[in-house]
Amino acid sequence: MLADTSIPISGRLGPLVGAVDQGTSSTRFLVFSATTGEVLTYHQVEVAQHYPKEGWVEQDCNELLKSVHTCILKAVENLKSLEIDPGDIKAVGITNQRETTVVWDRTTGLPLCNAIVWLDARTASTAEAILKETPGQNKDYLKDLCGLPISTYFSAVKLRWLLDNLPEVQEAAAQGNLLFGTVDSWLLWNLTGGLDGGLHVTDVTNASRTMLMNISTLQWDANLCKFFKIPMSILPEIRSSSEIYGYITKGPLLGIPISGVLGDQQAALVGQMCLSRGQAKNTYGTGCFLLYNTGTQIVQSEHGLLTTVGYKLGKKSPTIYALEGSVAIAGAAVTWLRDNLHVIKSSTDIEPLAKKVKDSGGVYFVPAFSGLFAPYWRSDARGTICGLTQASTSAHLARAVLEAVCFQTREILDAMQKDSGITLNKLQVDGGMTCNNTLMQLQADIAGVPVARPSMTETTSLGAAMAAGSAEGIEVWDLTKLTPLTNDDFTPSIMPEEREMRYEKWCMAVQRCMDWELPRDKQPGPDQEYRLLSSVPPSLFLLSSFFIIMVASHLHRS
Repeated sequence: MLADTSIPISGRLGPLVGAVDQGTSSTRFLVFSATTGEVLTYHQVEVAQHYPKEGWVEQDCNELLKSVHTCILKAVENLKSLEIDPGDIKAVGITNQRETTVVWDRTTGLPLCNAIVWLDARTASTAEAILKETPGQNKDYLKDLCGLPISTYFSAVKLRWLLDNLPEVQEAAAQGNLLFGTVDSWLLWNLTGGLDGGLHVTDVTNASRTMLMNISTLQWDANLCKFFKIPMSILPEIRSSSEIYGYITKGPLLGIPISGVLGDQQAALVGQMCLSRGQAKNTYGTGCFLLYNTGTQIVQSEHGLLTTVGYKLGKKSPTIYALEGSVAIAGAAVTWLRDNLHVIKSSTDIEPLAKKVKDSGGVYFVPAFSGLFAPYWRSDARGTICGLTQASTSAHLARAVLEAVCFQTREILDAMQKDSGITLNKLQVDGGMTCNNTLMQLQADIAGVPVARPSMTETTSLGAAMAAGSAEGIEVWDLTKLTPLTNDDFTPSIMPEEREMRYEKWCMAVQRCMDWELPRDKQPGPDQEYRLLSSVPPSLFLLSSFFIIMVASHLHRS
């Protein structure tokens, strides 16, 4: 499916900056006026996700690259139809889904397998094996070096799985032909020439999500690479988030410099203009990601958050760090309602469905499809629905899905308050889900703080454009003269007692979803399974089966 929007304008626009926004569900290319910050035109292409096995999530690397070329071509055509000269585009920035892992052969330029997407959980056994070799089996053992816990989420564990399990990757590594990168590196290498001199680089924000970069030195760390048994020769060069990396070598933007790269959540931090210590934003997309600017200080969380690089806008500019709370499933839960349960036909249908009821009717949904991210980091958790009664309907479930996004954000906000000692007086938000007014009001109610949604919603792409346009040698975007974004505000409308009662119930539901997937060495054998099953009265089996069928039928009818 293709989506295409052009905003007709007239008059002199000044220099323009393009932004590639390669996300989990779609790719876009947007063109901004560096003078006003407004979007002039864009083109968008949906990209497919593949699920070859339970817990596996992949994407076709070539499809991602093709989607970028298509979006650039169509957006340039849009400019021409608006009588705007594409030659006014002075630079291009890239923002991308983070952690997603790509490996390719430097001699053929071809990917060796599909990209392993950030929320893929196939590496659970790899992470488990790594933990067993870690002193004290402490998942936070490496946090002082890289800021991250040992988890299926990050690129190093995915790369280790590829090296352990795919012969073609092993062969390329043995021959010295293997290249690794996150999506930004794959796009940069191809856009700057590929086999003909393509640049193998990444920026500090994407590198900080691999578990291989030292967050103090901003370089690949030999001890981390040794720990994960990753050859350093396959890694891209680490650069700042704002500098001229190279030039586009083909297509309608031939010769235009690529001068900005930021991971998508860090790009949103910049685009939301959270450029001062103590400012924070929350992005609602496939997952949900809350970043809190800690300035030049590296803050190690004691409450399950990640320490990450926020941005470094220039070779000589200071490195700005952030605390991050990462939630795996947000918009993906709405997609699950649509594609798996067929409760809704379109993602936008969830709001009118949820508004049919005044509350969730005591239903709580924990979307731990592949475990829980922050602040728990529990790969053994699985999705759970609690509180169903015979009166429960599809509308209650839809509202519980929206509330789950808000409760997970509340957990992150609480953890950030404990780590920083500062309580946010406003939550700045962005991302595709924020167009849902019901969700935004629920977030204000459940978090107990006002929610500010910018009227200009393209903050992730805006951040990439700002980084590219302000780079040394480009300098068409002045970051010292930023116009604050106008907002739609949502304020809390429930009493604190109700808020805390609902949050307490949510915490109970979270506890019930844990310890579901046991490690292999702790799983019961056949004899244990038989004893467990034989100890359950047959009447209970019949009653449970009847109840499940009854609820499924009722939800379908409603």
